[in-house]
Amino acid sequence: EAEILFLTTHAAREPADPFNGYYLLMAAQVHEELGEIPLAVAYYARVLKNHQDLLVKGESVHLYCLQRLVELETRAQERIGYYKELSSPRFSGQVEHPGALYFRLAQSYEEVGNWEQAIKAYNLFLGTADLEVPGVTNASRVAAEKVLFYYADPTWTVPDLATLVEAVRDAIQRKDIAMLRRYQARVNFSAEGWEQAAPSEEVPEEFAIGNYLASSNPHVESELDPTSNDREAWLRTTNWSFRPTTWYLYFRRIDFPAKPEANGQWEWAGIKFGERLR
Repeated sequence: EAEILFLTTHAAREPADPFNGYYLLMAAQVHEELGEIPLAVAYYARVLKNHQDLLVKGESVHLYCLQRLVELETRAQERIGYYKELSSPRFSGQVEHPGALYFRLAQSYEEVGNWEQAIKAYNLFLGTADLEVPGVTNASRVAAEKVLFYYADPTWTVPDLATLVEAVRDAIQRKDIAMLRRYQARVNFSAEGWEQAAPSEEVPEEFAIGNYLASSNPHVESELDPTSNDREAWLRTTNWSFRPTTWYLYFRRIDFPAKPEANGQWEWAGIKFGERLR
């Protein structure tokens, strides 16, 4: 506390001191170490707004403040400005995982409901060479799915799960390929093994389920898998011609406020091959 008082008092009494930005940064660090996050955020922001940048041991004071602010600031609108500054040419080559800045910027735009800018930021992320986002698994897939769905016309969605499951079950039992395709998601449909086991045959990039339905006599369970919930559901089917012969049809409730006409509806979003481990 004494250190903070000394640093801030000096900055107030000697406004012309060119090192005041660094002194206030140190004050912000102390507040952060003490768990006084709102005060730390206020001082980091003050350094950016009111003091010129300095190099301390070859490192930019402004860069350090921005990196702390995107971690500590809880207001998405404020973070947007910080992410934009970090991704500007001013700090080119000085940020680890620069692509991640666009991904986080997109997420912040989502928080404030600006989906047009969010999709632009996701596209910028997908166009970078570095697609690693610390703490996010398959970030490139997450971003690509959002972009594809944003531009899609989701005519395959259904208001309630029971209706969708019954329609898909009926199409399989009747071997009605056209109806089955009617309910299959046009974008982001995944056909893959469970995480613990891959299919014994290679899954085609464009999985045409009609080809397998025509050569199979699949059995569809009468009830959903017991692990199903109000956000996701699985329907077990067996006796397919593709190995493994057990497939779980995957259904999910759409969570995409950018498309109010589809948000909250259900889609048949994929297939998981093989038995599910409990």
